[in-house]
Amino acid sequence: MSQDTFEALRTSLTGHSPKRATGPGLIEAAVAIVLAPDENGELELLFIKRAEEEGDPWSGQMALPGGRREDDDEDLLATAIRETREETSIALPPGAVLGELDDLAPVTRVLPPIMVRPFVFGLEHRPEVRPSREVALHLWTSLNGLPGTAGKTAVSVRGFEGDVPAYLIGPHVVWGMTHRILSRFFNLVT
Repeated sequence: MSQDTFEALRTSLTGHSPKRATGPGLIEAAVAIVLAPDENGELELLFIKRAEEEGDPWSGQMALPGGRREDDDEDLLATAIRETREETSIALPPGAVLGELDDLAPVTRVLPPIMVRPFVFGLEHRPEVRPSREVALHLWTSLNGLPGTAGKTAVSVRGFEGDVPAYLIGPHVVWGMTHRILSRFFNLVT
């Protein structure tokens, strides 16, 4: 993996003007798409699986590190950096930001009125992950290989059952907002 790869991603992402979500009562949140090379120099993407927690609408799901903005966060970039550090112990330098994606909101009415802003980070080395209690597991997966796993799969969550668009990482299903975020990312950079 070379610095040229990150520059190509940065160019693709900066050529895009992210759409911003606004509206009364929207809860602001941010996530980090963390990219780092494996031992062979191939880019990998970090996923976490959220711990099972009562009252968490995304409990137990595969996700990107991130969460809700706090009053002390200067902006949503600060939120993405803070949440990633809290959940994984990874310190994301602001200079590692390659770009931002469109703001997204859940498409189902049973979820909170939240707006999520994704930030893409490129790290020169894959950092050690020390998950917090909010994270049941973490895994790195091939950035190039992930789009090839796209399809539909059955999910059953809090009374919802159906086939949904998803990426599959072994037995793990990446669906919902995380799937939508990554689909938009892949559309911009491929």
